[in-house]
Amino acid sequence: MLTIRELSKTYANGVRALNNVFLEIPNGMFGLLGPNGAGKSSLMRTLATLQEPDNGTAFLDEIDLIRDKDAARKVLGYLPQEFGVYPRMTPVDMLEHFAVLKGVTDKGERRELVDALLMQTNLYDVRKKAIDTFSGGMKQRFGIAQALIGDPRLIIVDEPTAGLDPSERNRFHNLLAEIGENVVVILSTHIVDDVSDLCSNMAIMGKGEILLSGKPSEVIARIRGSVWRKRIHRSALGEYQEQYRVILSHLTEGETEIHVLSDAQPEGFEVAPADLEDVYFATLQNHGIPVAI
Repeated sequence: MLTIRELSKTYANGVRALNNVFLEIPNGMFGLLGPNGAGKSSLMRTLATLQEPDNGTAFLDEIDLIRDKDAARKVLGYLPQEFGVYPRMTPVDMLEHFAVLKGVTDKGERRELVDALLMQTNLYDVRKKAIDTFSGGMKQRFGIAQALIGDPRLIIVDEPTAGLDPSERNRFHNLLAEIGENVVVILSTHIVDDVSDLCSNMAIMGKGEILLSGKPSEVIARIRGSVWRKRIHRSALGEYQEQYRVILSHLTEGETEIHVLSDAQPEGFEVAPADLEDVYFATLQNHGIPVAI
C-alpha cells in the first residue's frame, strides 16, 4: 500500500504544483488522470525521489519515500515521460549497466536477469541492435525493462503510451497488466482509455489537487442515468452550450455528437451509456478547469 498524506510543492517561480495531496494506492494498476499542468509529473517526480516536497509524507508500507531515499530507490522502478539512453548501445549492454547500478554485481546472475527482462518485454530478438534503431513502442518496452530491474515494489510510468500506434499501445497495455498484479503500479496519463482498459483504481488530478478518486466502475455509476446524447450540426454547438451543460463532443460517423449532464432528460436527447471520459470532463468542469469541447 502506498499512502500519501498532505503532500505539497511550490516551485521557486510561485507555481503551486502540489496542493495537499491525499491518496491511498493498493497493489495493482492505479491510473492518475489529468490534463497537462495538473501536477501529475510533479507528484511522480516527488514519489521517485527526484525532488523534495515542501511538506507531507509518502509511505510504501514501512518505507518513507521522502526521508529514506536510499531505501526508496531500492524498491522503485521509474519510467519517466522522456528518458535518456546511449543511442548506439544495445539493450543488452544498457540493461547490464543499469543492473550494476542497482547492485546486481554477480555476472552470471546479471546476465540471467537481463535475458529474462528482454524475453518479458519481447525484445530478446533485437537484443544486439542499437537502441536508436528502435520504434517508439520498442523504446517504451525497453524503458519498462530497465524499470523492472531489482524486483521493484513501486513502479511509476509517466505518459507511457503517448505517440504509440494502436498495436504497440495494445502490446504495452498487456505488458503493464502482467507486471501490475503484485506490486503498486502508478500510470500517469491524460489518455482516458489507458485507465479504462488497465486500472482497477484511479484518481483525477487538476490544479495540483486530487479532484476525485475511486474504482472506475464506481465513479461511472455516480453519473449513470444523468448523461444524455444528441447528434447536432457543429455550427450549433455554441447554442447548445448556452442551454445545457455540455461536458464533451466528438465526431461519430462524421457527425458531431454532444454529451450533456442533466438530472432530467433534455428534449430531443437520448440517454447515453456513461463512461470514464464523461466522468473525467465533468469533474474538470466542476472544478473550473477549462476543457476543449
